[in-house]
Amino acid sequence: MKPQARTHFTLSLLTAAILCASTAAWAANVPAGTVLAEKQELVRNNGNEPASLDPHKVESDVEFNIISDLFDGLVSVSRDGEIQPQLAEKWENKDNTVWTFHLRPGITWSDGTAITAQDVVWSWQRLVDPKTASPYASYPGNMHIVNGTDIAQGKKAPDTLGVKAINDTTLEVTLTQPNAAFLAMLAHPSLVPVDKVLISRFGEKWTKPEHIVTSGAYKLSQWVVNERIVAERNPRYWDNTHTVINKVTYLPITSEASDVNRYKAGEIDIAYTVPINQFAQLRKTLGSELDVSPQLATYYYEFNTTRPPFNDVRVRKALNMALDKDIIAGKVLGQGQRPAWLISQPDIGGVKLQAPDYASWPMDKRIAEAKKLLAEAGFNASHPLSFNLLYNTSESHQRIAIAASSMWKKNLGVEAKLQNQEWKTMLDTMHTHDFDAVRYAWIADYDDAATFLNNFRTGDSENTSQYSNPDYDQALLNAAKAKTPEARGKFYQQAEDLLGRDVPAIPVYHYVRTHLVKPWVGGFAPDKLGYYFTRDMYIKKH
Repeated sequence: MKPQARTHFTLSLLTAAILCASTAAWAANVPAGTVLAEKQELVRNNGNEPASLDPHKVESDVEFNIISDLFDGLVSVSRDGEIQPQLAEKWENKDNTVWTFHLRPGITWSDGTAITAQDVVWSWQRLVDPKTASPYASYPGNMHIVNGTDIAQGKKAPDTLGVKAINDTTLEVTLTQPNAAFLAMLAHPSLVPVDKVLISRFGEKWTKPEHIVTSGAYKLSQWVVNERIVAERNPRYWDNTHTVINKVTYLPITSEASDVNRYKAGEIDIAYTVPINQFAQLRKTLGSELDVSPQLATYYYEFNTTRPPFNDVRVRKALNMALDKDIIAGKVLGQGQRPAWLISQPDIGGVKLQAPDYASWPMDKRIAEAKKLLAEAGFNASHPLSFNLLYNTSESHQRIAIAASSMWKKNLGVEAKLQNQEWKTMLDTMHTHDFDAVRYAWIADYDDAATFLNNFRTGDSENTSQYSNPDYDQALLNAAKAKTPEARGKFYQQAEDLLGRDVPAIPVYHYVRTHLVKPWVGGFAPDKLGYYFTRDMYIKKH
């Protein structure tokens, strides 16, 4: 998942998760003795205007933050990594390849009509259908659902996807091979069911407040573009008795400074992020309200590997070597971010991965090698490298881009011309491949290296760099077949070694998430992926 920004699962852990599949779902847990406010309303900044609220049309936390409040999937993943039932009450599997899910009795959409297994089947077929053009079209294939990859690539019909409704409340999913991360991947927001009747009737307008029906704790009541989105409690939600907040407002404030100012003025309960240049001061003045959480996410600069000069690996590798990531993480940011030399994470899903050898070189040695590589590619003082570096509008992204361009100028004589676009425009630019290099990032969709590495697999719908390497693709395929974390780690290391050699993108830093949260907001606890759900929160009397 792109940011505007889970615990690893072996086959044995998944089996254990099945045994506890009837446990209560993750919801608001109000401690005994807590006095609740009479007015249970929450205002949270969302960082930007969502491109859409159609789960099949989006790809970032800007949209998924809201979609996760409006829609439920079959399962969810708790903060401690436990698989929990949502729309599916229980499930079982045969040989870890044929999974049968039983929907909760009586679950309905927010308009009272039944949610059925056929809704799930149709929704997943719509997701992989090339006509939908979903950024997540490759996701079911990455889960190893039968025919998922071929359908996304237009080789087979959507109705051949390995999912079928046995009856109204029973769903069967067939995989081509065991997948240890299957249940964790199943919790992704792109896999929530949507209403076929509604979409058939209203087309692209089905997400308007007057049309939409939802399956989650909240239903959309108002959408004023570039001003606010409002959702109200869904009384027909299957777990409504454990929901506390009655109304949530999402604001699309892109300016981090404005976000903080409105937070200080009492207009916002949760600020989307904390500006880099205000972090130290806010830690002193509002320390008890500052939340800093580790996150499985990587910030990187992605190259268009089919466009000169970035079709030359020497150029890409030189720019990677000459970037002082310690300064960017420690000085430019300074909130706890770690310098990155891996696209995924050093420690993820029970696997530890090693950075390329040159990551440990002294900076002067890396710069010398970078100059040598650029010279071999035909760039020098009389013929300097020049390119456009694109980022989406944000003070932090601008600050990082200025630092990176200054380093490349000082260390290599390279001219990186900074360009910025609004979020939705930049996404379009990336998917039409009309860029040289672009600021990019990825938040893990689940706790496994594949969530990062699949983005560089040949043919993946998120592979906007257009990188293609058969050895890399094979390493990921081998990792998916591996039965233990140790075996998967071996193949993930092979994949990361290839990325370190070919550099389709420059890893810059690994994330933390920073928020300001009012003291009266209870239940705020982001998970490893950075999600925090309104259904888990409550407002204390203040």
